Amino acid sequence: MAHIHPAGWREMSVTGAAAREIETLATLEQRLADAPYEIYHGVHWTNVEQGYSVYGDIDFIVVAPNGRMLVIEQVAGFLNETRDGLVKAYQGKPRKIRNQILSTIEGLSKRYQGALSIDYLLYCPDYIVRDQQLAGIDPHHIIDATNKPKLARVIREALPITPKTEEFDKVTRFLSDTLNLRPDPSSMIGHAVNMVTRLSGGLATWARRLEFSPFRLRVVGTAGSGKTQLALAEYTAAIDAGLRPLYVCFNRPLADHIERLAPAGGRVATFHTLCDAWLRAQDQTPDYGSPTVWSEIEQSLAAAELPETWQYDVVIVDEGQDFSTVWRDIVLRMLKEGGRAIWLEDPDQNLYGREMVPLPGWVTLHSNTNYRSPRQIVDMLGSIGAARQPVEAGSPFKGADIEELTYPEGEVEAMLAQTRRAVTLCLGAGFGRQDIAICSFRGREKSAILKLDKLSDAHSLRSFTGEYDLFGNPLFREGGLLAESVYRFKGQSAPALIFTEIDFEELDELALRKLFVGMTRARLKLVLVMSERASVQILDRVSAR
Repeated sequence: MAHIHPAGWREMSVTGAAAREIETLATLEQRLADAPYEIYHGVHWTNVEQGYSVYGDIDFIVVAPNGRMLVIEQVAGFLNETRDGLVKAYQGKPRKIRNQILSTIEGLSKRYQGALSIDYLLYCPDYIVRDQQLAGIDPHHIIDATNKPKLARVIREALPITPKTEEFDKVTRFLSDTLNLRPDPSSMIGHAVNMVTRLSGGLATWARRLEFSPFRLRVVGTAGSGKTQLALAEYTAAIDAGLRPLYVCFNRPLADHIERLAPAGGRVATFHTLCDAWLRAQDQTPDYGSPTVWSEIEQSLAAAELPETWQYDVVIVDEGQDFSTVWRDIVLRMLKEGGRAIWLEDPDQNLYGREMVPLPGWVTLHSNTNYRSPRQIVDMLGSIGAARQPVEAGSPFKGADIEELTYPEGEVEAMLAQTRRAVTLCLGAGFGRQDIAICSFRGREKSAILKLDKLSDAHSLRSFTGEYDLFGNPLFREGGLLAESVYRFKGQSAPALIFTEIDFEELDELALRKLFVGMTRARLKLVLVMSERASVQILDRVSAR
């Protein structure tokens, strides 16, 4: 069967920018399915001048088993027929199609060590060449809008099927080296974020169209279902309407992230920072050295007469699965009469083993579609039973294959070595350091990697030190790679995620939830660094289901 390099082009079908090239790839895959060709394309490449070409002005290269090569230039849109042949305007400059093709063939031939057998095709799916004799190109090498269904047949005629030869191996090695066959994920990252935001943002659209009074909405949504988009939409709408919203969550990194995105005019806080702010507003400084400090703060706030400045028109609770009933009562006391309240939660991300908070009389909305995580991740989590309810994969991306690296349990140096290897794998796949996050299965106190300033001489780490400045802002080590615990990284995501220090004696409920949280942080690529015993248990679970 034909092999298309690089893979992942189907996931680009939603972009539009390379739609015509992707349509051609789909045609070639379907109509050359039984032919042992190697097909190279440039859809993943980011090249300002050459668009999505694979080499020079060539959009596709097809290699036959005997090493013979067919280069295809695809020209979409309108062409000019002149005395000098077919001309295409690129960025306002006319280019002669014949010269482009010949120049590219000459360039490939010069770089190849030996005699390279090359043929060519001009593919114009939108244009009908009126006078092929004046095109400057042999009419037999032109496929225009009148005969574009013949593309696959012409390729077969130009590249007869023969037994595979040594020349085939030599040519494919040459192309791999020459074309640097490595997709540029950065060309997909922005699109992945936009696409996932647009898809999961659907929850923010239709959930806010619901009408009932009083407005008390409980959203039970899986990871990547759009809960954050809904929270931000509700928060922003309140600001636009001249109202005061309150957003409260459990995780400090999530609160900091939301605060950077949300418009000014409301309050964003974790439950604990909200309690701290209340005490300081009463000219009291919490004694964090006391083991009962939090219960004392909770009792103080629960019994207090709240002033108007502590009353809000809209209250949004995120990470509701991590809240207690006492916390629920404290936060909802801050909601004005007639105000709106939204409670967002995901039982599969309950890492603290708390009972779900009862919300009698609230309308409940379930959303079990994950729009963020590549489908392979959702499928793997389903195969190990990490979700209570079946989760539907809604991402347009399959994602790269999940890569697994193992180490003997207890061997910290082996774990660090495999984590370094995981970074190399992500960089080798084309991700930049700013696109990579390291997430530890362990909490900060028990993690080996989160205590380090650097993973290696080449990879410094940016991680939370456990300390705060005078203004309550968390202090981070300075480094190029973000490193967080699975507890702190909950609610965030990264294009490429390295989930490391995965180790457990038993694949119990807590281990499954931590796997669910950590793995669903990846938007495009996931590398699992796990102990051998953890890997065996996961594989056993998969085979048993």
